[in-house]
Amino acid sequence: MSENSSLRCAADPWRLRETAPDTAAHFLNETLFALGNGYIGVRGTGEEGYSGPAGTSMDGTYLNGFYESEPIQYPETAYALAKTNQFMLNVPNAKGIAVYLEDERFDPLQGTVEAYERTLDLRTGILERTLRWTSPSGRIVDYRSRRLVSFDNKHLLALHVQVTPVNFAGTVRIVATLDGAVKNLEAGDDPRVGSAISGPTLALLSAEHDERFAALVQRTHNSGFHLVSATSTHVGTAHDATSAQDGPRLVQTYTVPAAPGQPIHVTKYASYHSSRDYPEGELLERSRAVLAQAANKGFDALAQRQADYLADFWAQADVQIDGDDALQQGIRFNAYHLLQSVGRDGKTNIAAKGVTGEGYEGHYFWDTEIYIFPYFLYNKPEIARKLLDYRWAGLASARRRARQMSHERGALYPWRTIAGEECSAYFPAGTAQYHINADIAYSIKQYWDVTGDIDWLRASGAEIVMETARIWTGIGSWDRKGRFVINEVTGPDEYTALVNNNYYTNAMAQQHLRFAATVADKLATEYPADHARIAAAMALAQDEPAEWRRAADAMYLPYDAELGIHEQDDSFLSKKRWDFDSTPPDKYPLLLNYHPMVIYRHQVCKQADVVLALLLLSDRFTLEDKRRDFDYYEAVTTHDSSLSSCIYSIIAAEVGYQDKAYDYFMETARMDLDDTHGNTRYGVHTAAMAGTWLGVAYGFGGMRVADGDVRFAPTLPAQWRSYRFHIHLHGCLLRVAVDARGTTYTLLRGDALRFHHRDKPVVITQQNATHTEAP
Repeated sequence: MSENSSLRCAADPWRLRETAPDTAAHFLNETLFALGNGYIGVRGTGEEGYSGPAGTSMDGTYLNGFYESEPIQYPETAYALAKTNQFMLNVPNAKGIAVYLEDERFDPLQGTVEAYERTLDLRTGILERTLRWTSPSGRIVDYRSRRLVSFDNKHLLALHVQVTPVNFAGTVRIVATLDGAVKNLEAGDDPRVGSAISGPTLALLSAEHDERFAALVQRTHNSGFHLVSATSTHVGTAHDATSAQDGPRLVQTYTVPAAPGQPIHVTKYASYHSSRDYPEGELLERSRAVLAQAANKGFDALAQRQADYLADFWAQADVQIDGDDALQQGIRFNAYHLLQSVGRDGKTNIAAKGVTGEGYEGHYFWDTEIYIFPYFLYNKPEIARKLLDYRWAGLASARRRARQMSHERGALYPWRTIAGEECSAYFPAGTAQYHINADIAYSIKQYWDVTGDIDWLRASGAEIVMETARIWTGIGSWDRKGRFVINEVTGPDEYTALVNNNYYTNAMAQQHLRFAATVADKLATEYPADHARIAAAMALAQDEPAEWRRAADAMYLPYDAELGIHEQDDSFLSKKRWDFDSTPPDKYPLLLNYHPMVIYRHQVCKQADVVLALLLLSDRFTLEDKRRDFDYYEAVTTHDSSLSSCIYSIIAAEVGYQDKAYDYFMETARMDLDDTHGNTRYGVHTAAMAGTWLGVAYGFGGMRVADGDVRFAPTLPAQWRSYRFHIHLHGCLLRVAVDARGTTYTLLRGDALRFHHRDKPVVITQQNATHTEAP
C-alpha cells in the first residue's frame, strides 16, 4: 500500500478513501481525487479553499484542448525548430464555496476535526467528503459535500454542500465564488512540470452577476480563444443574498439563519464554454441554458445519470482480479481516470497527465496511439474512433510540418502538441521521433482489423495512412548494399537520440509502408471513387504504392548474429555500457542529473524500444528471439519512463519469466496510487494506466491481434485465484475469464465470434455462447 498515511486503510476495490486531512499528502491527493469527463478536469481540492503550507497544494481546473500559446525563446535558433508552445490553462475556479459560522471560517486545518472521510466512488463518479468540525471557539458543524463532473454533458460541473449546525444558533454565511484570478504552475528544473509563463493568462472582457448567476467572459492573450465560465448557485433555505465583483473574481454571499440540527443545503452548477467549440456570440447563452437545465434536473438526478453511465462502462470494461484488493483497486482506479481524461469530441486527444494536473503542459504524445488507444479500442471503441478523428483533424498541420522539415510531399505528425503544431523545443528527443507517423498508422490498422469500419477508412483513415507513408520514402534512402535505410532519427528510447536505423522505427515504418500500399490497392479495386478523390487531394503518383512496397521489402532491420539480438540501432552496441553499479539511487531519473550528451554516448535505455517492437509486431519474432532481446535490453534499461514497465511485464510473461512479469506489472498497476515515480502530484500517468490493462490482456491473457486474427494464450499468476476482462471485437463483446480450471470465453453481445485459444480455433455463437479450455 501507499506511504500516503491519509489513505492507509484497507483497500476498497471500488472506492478511494481518505481518513484524515493530511497536509503532507495533500498535493498528491489533489491528483488522486481529481474528477473529469474528458473535457473538464477539477483537482481534488476542497471547495472551501486550502490554508496549508505553501508548496503543498495546486488548485486547478482544466479544459482539455483549451490552451494558450507563447513563442519559444531560443538563445540560438535554427531553421524549422518549433516556434510556438501551446499549454493547457488553469481556468477560473468555479467550485468555491466558503462557509462562515458567524465570524469563523470553516477550515479543516484550523480548529478540530472530530471525524473525517473522503471517498471517490468509481461506480457513481461522486467525490464525497463528510466531517464533523469544531471551530476554535467551540462551534460544532457537520459538513458533507458531493461533487461530480458530468459524463452526460461535457460542459457541466455540479456540487452539493450540506452544512448542519450541531451546538449553536445564529447565522451561517455561504460565500460562493467564481474566481478568475488563477495562474498556471511555473516550471522549475524538471522539464516534465509546468509552463514557462507566469502571471494571469486570461484577459477579462466582461462579467455578469446577480444573486444566483455569475459569469466571466475572458480571452486568451495569444491563442485568441474566448471562454465563458459561469455558475448558478441555489441555497435551499431562506436567506439574504448579495453579489459583488472584485476584478476577475465574482462573489455571492448568502446569509442563512442557523439552528442546531437544521441542515443548510447549497447546490452549485458550473459550466465552461469556449470558442474552440462554438462561436463567441453563443457562449454566454449556451452557459445559461446548460445551467438552467442542470438546475431543473437537480443534483440527485445528475448523480443518478452519472451512476447509470458508469454502470454501462463497467459492464463492458471492468477487469476483475480475485486475490488482491489493493491491485483490484489500482486497476479500476486507472480505468476510471482514463475515462475521465480522454477527449471524445474528435477535436481533443488525451494528455500525458490527463486533466488532473499541469505536467507536460497538457500535451498529447504518441502515448495515445501505442498505449491508450488499444484500451479504448477494446473497451469503448466509439471513443477510439474519436481519437482517430483527432488525428484526421490534424492532417493539414502535419502536412505543413512536413514542408517545414523539407519534405516535398507527405505529412509529419508532431511528437508533442495540443492543436496540431509541433511544440517540442528539444528536437533530438522530439521532432526526431519520426516513428509517430508509423504509430498513428498502426492504430488505424488496429482499428480497421478490430472493427471492420471501412466507412471511416474510406472517409479519413486511408488518406492519413498514405500521406504519412510518403515521409518514409522522403527521409529514407538506399545504401550501397541495396538496403532501404532510415538515418538520423530517435526511437522510443529517449536516452538514445539521432541514430541511424533505429530498429523500432524501421520495423514500424516497414509495416506502415505495406499497409499504405494495401489500402491504396483496396480503394483502387473496391472503391475507385474514393481512391480518385484521395489521389487528387494528395497528388498521388501512380507508382507510389509500388515504391512503398519496394522500400518495405528492402527495409534494413539491424541484427547482431553474434549476440542473437536485434540491435536497437547501428551504433547502440558499440557504446560503453552505463555504470549502473556506481550510480546512486538519487541520480535517477538520469535526465534530471546528467547532460543529454553524457547519456547519449552510453548504452542505456530510458524505456522499452526493441522490446516494444516485440509486442507490437509480435508475429515477426520467435519466442527465442524475444527471450534473447528481453534479456539483453532489460540489463541496460532504467525504466525512468512510466511507459516502460508495462511493456517489459508483457514480454516477460510471454517468454516465461512469470515472477518478473508480475513484478513489472505491479510497478505499473499502482504507479499513481503509490506515487512510485514521485511526481503524481503534477498529474496521473495516463499511458501507464492504460499499460495496466495491456498487462492483463496482452500479458497474462496472452492476447495478440494480427490482421484481425485474435489469439489468446492465458496464464494465471500464482498470486491470483482468477481474473477476467472484456474485449470488443468485430462488433461483439467477449468476456475472458481465467482461473485454475482453465479459460472460459463468453459471448456477451453479438452473433458469432471466431478466435484462437493458443493454436486451437474457437467459434462461439449466441446459441453456444460459452466455451471453456483447460489450462
